[in-house]
Amino acid sequence: MLGYVFWHWKQPNVSVEEYEARQRAFHRALAVAPPEGFHGSSCHAVRGAPWASAGADAYEDHYLVDNARDLDALNAGAVSASRAAPHDAAAAAAAGGTAGLYTLRSGGDSLLADVRVAYWFSKPDGMRYDALFELLDPLVRTGRTALWMRFMVLGPAPEFCLQSGEPIEIPAPIAARRIDLRSVF
Repeated sequence: MLGYVFWHWKQPNVSVEEYEARQRAFHRALAVAPPEGFHGSSCHAVRGAPWASAGADAYEDHYLVDNARDLDALNAGAVSASRAAPHDAAAAAAAGGTAGLYTLRSGGDSLLADVRVAYWFSKPDGMRYDALFELLDPLVRTGRTALWMRFMVLGPAPEFCLQSGEPIEIPAPIAARRIDLRSVF
């Protein structure tokens, strides 16, 4: 499972209500007529993510697909047929954006809409990946969290994101940036 993560922010002359309504319309259009390999999306309001609008108010979308090939179908499908007008309306209100690609390393991918907290972090210096995954295993084994790992260094955010429906304690020596999320879609 791959997660295309898109951070975006609104133009100053667009209200939060209008921007979020446009986002919901686009995500609904994707859900009603999904491209091949598409498994759902979410949109969350975020604050404090330095890679998104210099840490100011922004939005974080997640689009789940089976594999890298399905990204082509998502890219073409998002801007065509019944999804074109909602996409164009949402894009017209955006002031900018950046994106990354993540692979589900462990945990539940069903959290999409229920995520309330994201912990972004890099692998601690000197720690092996297997040791990191073992350290995080008790958190992801419950199925109430999801560990995402950046795919091929594609994206501006840290290498890992641990998503949860509620605040959790991240074990030392991991230094994570906590980002609270508010569900838009």
